[in-house]
Amino acid sequence: MCRPRPHRGRFGRSHPAGPWARTNRERRCVSVTSVALGAAVLASVAGTGCVRYRAQPLLAEQVMADYAARSLDDPGLGAFFDMHHVTGGWPRRAWDLDSLTLAAFYFSPALVQARAEWGTAQAGLRTAGQRPNPTLTASPQYNTTTPVPSPWIMALNLDVPFETAGKRGHRLAQAAHLANAARWNLAATAWQVRSRLRRALVDLAAASEQERLLAAQQSAQEQHVRLLEAQLAAGAIPPAEVTRERIALDTTRLTTLDAKRQRAESRVALAEAIGVPVGALEGVELSFAGLDRVPPDVDAPAARRQALLHRADVLAALSEYAASEAALRLEVARQYPDLRLHPGYEFDQGDNHWGVGLSLELPVLNQNQGPIAAAEARRAACAANFNALQARVVAAIERSVAAYQVTLEKSATADSLLAHLERQERVLRGRFAAGDVSRSEVVAGQVELAAARLARADAVAKAHQTLALLEEALQGPLPSSADALPLLAEPGTPPAPPTP
Repeated sequence: MCRPRPHRGRFGRSHPAGPWARTNRERRCVSVTSVALGAAVLASVAGTGCVRYRAQPLLAEQVMADYAARSLDDPGLGAFFDMHHVTGGWPRRAWDLDSLTLAAFYFSPALVQARAEWGTAQAGLRTAGQRPNPTLTASPQYNTTTPVPSPWIMALNLDVPFETAGKRGHRLAQAAHLANAARWNLAATAWQVRSRLRRALVDLAAASEQERLLAAQQSAQEQHVRLLEAQLAAGAIPPAEVTRERIALDTTRLTTLDAKRQRAESRVALAEAIGVPVGALEGVELSFAGLDRVPPDVDAPAARRQALLHRADVLAALSEYAASEAALRLEVARQYPDLRLHPGYEFDQGDNHWGVGLSLELPVLNQNQGPIAAAEARRAACAANFNALQARVVAAIERSVAAYQVTLEKSATADSLLAHLERQERVLRGRFAAGDVSRSEVVAGQVELAAARLARADAVAKAHQTLALLEEALQGPLPSSADALPLLAEPGTPPAPPTP
């Protein structure tokens, strides 16, 4: 610590310094103290904008409990419906494809993950825009061999970096393209969620309808077998005919059990597609409106053009390619060194020194060739990935359109067969009333009619399953879909609960 020492006069007598008569040593002490105080003030100012860490522990037990507590009457889900102007009251009485899609957009773990990746990309955009901070260096020294006029030496140096060649702009462009790619990936994930939900709902509707029709067919076959057994007992028919019908009845019973299994599995798949436990569907009225008829044909060229120009993952791949181009521009710009300005101050044993320095890296041993080559290779890889994606999209659309056209033909054939057997069953009932045919022939016609209804229901279900694949290939709304469904969660969207 610096202490003022007595001032000695001309005749050697000492007297204390007055309030306005500071010695050189005092002035030197004041200079050193001022420099130290200034450095402390700068350090405190630099620390005022720091973000404090907030712990958010993730406990597996709590996450599991939150997932098990999810339900379709969740108040947060109701607020989500209100935000997107969905009417119908809350809680909802019936859930159709569109309302279940909104619930999946709220609960789906895949969309939660895609939103988190979009948020990470947006944070990267903020990081890319940051400017490099200056650096302050303080170097205090004490000279023990020369205490006069002052043993203290204090140097303060400021290092101020200046980026050249537009590097910050290239970083911002790269981060902006990556954030845009993450946003399109979110849209692609939303369509995948909707497509999985549609398939699960179609499978559940098909299994439920198949179980109902199989029960009707089984009842008709049991009645037919009883009539044949009575005829066998009377000796009117051979045993082989009864055995054949009994085998058909047992086959129907096995098929009914299989339909029950499929219905249970489809229910689990539907709950998984929504993002809720299967218990959340207990007591929920599901509407299969629109899933009992076949939509019209699809224009394959128009569908292909729509997907290649507007499909979300195609646009995401284009954004990733643009980001690779910005990354290459950044590496090319890094060939040119940045400037660093070094203003400084030095207090040297009573003397004040001011100076300004300038430094830059000399690109004599390398000119950033390695990172430039790596960036060019990444750009070529992004271009190859985009070309491969386009080829997969075209193949998926053509495959889905071809399969859908076949299912349309199969459905039309099943409709024609069903109409023919319904007319035939009505004729048989009329002839039975007139006494022209036996009861056994009428029941046999009803068994054939039940089988035709099963075939028609299976054809319609396959058409809708293929339609779901086509929607996934297009990543766009079909004519029967609600075009206004929200695909992207904006920052104000209520967050979904934690997903295990």
